[in-house]
Amino acid sequence: MNFYFCGKSTIMEIVTHTWHWAISGFLIGMVMLLLNYFGKVFGMSSNLRSLCSMTGVGKSVPFFDWDWKSQRWNLVVVLGAMLGGYVAVHFLSDASNVAISPKTIEHLATLQIDAPNGKLLPNTLFGDTIYQTPKMILILILGGILIGFGSRYAGGCTSGHAISGMSNLQLPSLKAVIGFFVGGLIMAHFVLPLIF
Repeated sequence: MNFYFCGKSTIMEIVTHTWHWAISGFLIGMVMLLLNYFGKVFGMSSNLRSLCSMTGVGKSVPFFDWDWKSQRWNLVVVLGAMLGGYVAVHFLSDASNVAISPKTIEHLATLQIDAPNGKLLPNTLFGDTIYQTPKMILILILGGILIGFGSRYAGGCTSGHAISGMSNLQLPSLKAVIGFFVGGLIMAHFVLPLIF
């Protein structure tokens, strides 16, 4: 990644090209310091609880009976993530500078998953065609249920444990993150090939 502040490169080129991992790591670290300073704990899955709480379901399910208004700031994070994702995909995505390993492309082909070809994500997994087969719709529904249940059972999601929990040196978060990685490896190497 080369940044030329004088000459040919523009601010837009700097923003749309792939950034070094250290930049995003530094920014995440700064956000965590700010959240710790203000006494806030970051996590995305807790917003699902807030959204359910807002509907009044807490009257019949005790788990959702809590003060969701104290977490309004975190709902703004979700809106920002959705807005940021939309802006990134529609205005800032430039996949021309993303290089995928030939071994990865070869492995994806054995699973009948096409290479992204100028996009950031494979069309087989992230295109509109996934909504056309009952098998893929079932996988999406089942995966969503498992992710929702798992994040609540683990007391938080990957962002809550890996970013917030581990930055606060919490041992349960370390255990959860190890579980996430082991589960991800099992899924990628054993379960995913069976599905496809």
